[in-house]
Amino acid sequence: MIVMGSDHGAYELKGVLKAYLESQGKEVNDLGVYDATSVDYPDIAEKVWNEVNTGKYEFGILLCGTGIGISIAANKIDGIRCALVLNEYSAAKAKQHNNANVIAMGGRVLGPDLAKSILDAFMNAEFEGGRHQNRIDKIHALEK
Repeated sequence: MIVMGSDHGAYELKGVLKAYLESQGKEVNDLGVYDATSVDYPDIAEKVWNEVNTGKYEFGILLCGTGIGISIAANKIDGIRCALVLNEYSAAKAKQHNNANVIAMGGRVLGPDLAKSILDAFMNAEFEGGRHQNRIDKIHALEK
């Protein structure tokens, strides 16, 4: 199961990605938003993390206009490893090297086909562990 949320700048891309995931048999918990009414992306980041943190989800997806603001907000939350992914390579590395538990994308900077390819690259990648786990441990130590 995957949880996702967006602000007003990416609600359309969220709908595209949700439909894409569901077409692949994935269950998606869509936490909104559902229209262009302005909202604050830190609130969305917190809602998605609260769900990811339950352990019921494979990962979370956060979307805003560029993906920048929502990823910054998300990474202020203890335990989250949110990667702003802009292409298939960065998406794969986010999982392989950083074991990202949330990915962020921008609805105003990515087209739907590229966003789907990015999502596929992330979902098809596997965490490599080893030296990368040591680095993740050091990231979590910075949170203390």
